[in-house]
Amino acid sequence: MKETIQLHDRKFKIMIPAEEIDRAVTAVAERINRDYAERETPIFLGVLNGSFMFFSDLIKKVEFMNEISFVKLASYAGTASTGEVQQLIGLNNSIEGRHIIIVEDIVDTGESIDHMYHTLLEKNPASVEVCTLFFKPNSYRKEVPIKYRAMEIGNEFIVGYGLDYDQLGRSLKDIYVVTE
Repeated sequence: MKETIQLHDRKFKIMIPAEEIDRAVTAVAERINRDYAERETPIFLGVLNGSFMFFSDLIKKVEFMNEISFVKLASYAGTASTGEVQQLIGLNNSIEGRHIIIVEDIVDTGESIDHMYHTLLEKNPASVEVCTLFFKPNSYRKEVPIKYRAMEIGNEFIVGYGLDYDQLGRSLKDIYVVTE
């Protein structure tokens, strides 16, 4: 692992090593396994692009039958949330009466998750829960419950493990924080 990296015009330093991420993913998967073991075929709904690494590692640790699907939302430009959510790719199958677990990379202000959560509720699922790799409690401004939080962090801008800075850094196995 490199201690520091440069992406575009910014420098980043290591914040969370891959081993710590794996422990957090395992812990959240164990909670989901306990809560959903008796429910009929829940749907894991990954939010692209950022959640792909977390989603992949999480789903490999799930011990019950499930379905997977993906949606793509956009609300970031550079290092800041735009405050506007655009649904780019939607869910095509009916979710009426189904248990849904939204899998996000990071919940920051909550704009994206709030939009998605309420859009899903309109489709009459049995339940909707949110699972995120990172949660920023000091930035969160919405009321949607974030039941499954692998890690809580401050307001740092981070990259790696699926998260990017203008499309760079997603493939890094560790998490890096901006230094300048």
